Amino acid sequence: MIAGGGVSPPGLLFATLGLAALSAPFMTLAANRIVAGEGVMAWAVTAPAVTLPGVAVIGAGLLLGLPSEWPRLRLAGSVLGLGGLLWLLMQGAPQLLEGAGDYARVSPAIGFWCLLVILMLLMADSLARMAPGPLARGALLAAVTGALALILWSGVLSQLSILQEYASRKAAFADAVLRHLALAFGSLATAAAIGFPLGILCHRQFRLRGTILPVLSFLQTIPSLAMFGLMIPILGWVGDRVPGAQAIGIAGIGFAPAFLALVLYSLLPVVGNTVTGLASAPPAALEAARGMGMTPRQRLLRVELPLGLPVILTGLRVVLVQNVGLAVIAGLIGGGGFGTFVFQGLNQTATDLILLGALPTVALAVASAVVMDILVELARPGSGRAR
Repeated sequence: MIAGGGVSPPGLLFATLGLAALSAPFMTLAANRIVAGEGVMAWAVTAPAVTLPGVAVIGAGLLLGLPSEWPRLRLAGSVLGLGGLLWLLMQGAPQLLEGAGDYARVSPAIGFWCLLVILMLLMADSLARMAPGPLARGALLAAVTGALALILWSGVLSQLSILQEYASRKAAFADAVLRHLALAFGSLATAAAIGFPLGILCHRQFRLRGTILPVLSFLQTIPSLAMFGLMIPILGWVGDRVPGAQAIGIAGIGFAPAFLALVLYSLLPVVGNTVTGLASAPPAALEAARGMGMTPRQRLLRVELPLGLPVILTGLRVVLVQNVGLAVIAGLIGGGGFGTFVFQGLNQTATDLILLGALPTVALAVASAVVMDILVELARPGSGRAR
């Protein structure tokens, strides 16, 4: 038992899994970007005098995650462990590449990725116990984003294979970022512009709700690949038959079919949560508004929308995180985005090229979820948790 309340069961699980992950290969040295390569253990990536302190720091960080009643100490342990991972990558990459050949590549291996996930879960569990307010979570997200940007900008990890893939595709990566953001956020904005008024109408008219929601539910059940595939002949026909359609980008492949598919997928959460949010207004509040002489429009704007806003924003959160992930599939039909690198990597059996598309997608989805969670909490009536 540890003084201060005992051992945290999640912390014990993370420590056990983390120590086991240290026995797996930490980095991989390959002759080129295609071949699988050979795994190298964490304590063997460079001289023991350099690696052993890094391994010890990771172990210490995992052990600091054990006390159940000290969430700040557990958070510090996760940060310490992540620092140890960074140290081993920084020291191991140049050492492994020395004398390995001009085409040699070094990459994080299974041990690194397992430790990264475990330490991030430890951080998330510690923050959940600390229950920081929305502004504190926003500051933490900004700090993590800034630290990650500083690390990448400094070039200390530039010899890793994934960053070498990025270095040879900077212009394409910048275009993919813009395309992915346009797909995810543009489809969200379009779905909101359509879904909010439709949700209000469904809230007011029960018969319309009974027609619209089943149709949108049916669209949601169509598998994503099938939905993207269905858009190709439809928009291809529009592009061929409608004058000027191709001039504005409407065609069977490319951005337009991917964008339309994402909008269709987004409508059910937007409309459904709008109806649910508006219906969540207490009858007493609505009756009081009627007693004050408010018109239906005034009740909507001053009572129903403010009280239902957290539920409506929750629907937007679902849509945004969903679309960030689904936009990857747009790469299959020429829609651009991070999926371009994912499918290029699959075709070339180049794992690091796959990661060049997958890792930014995961980071964008997590950041979007955190920001939307903050907005949902701030929208709750009487929310004063700004710490």
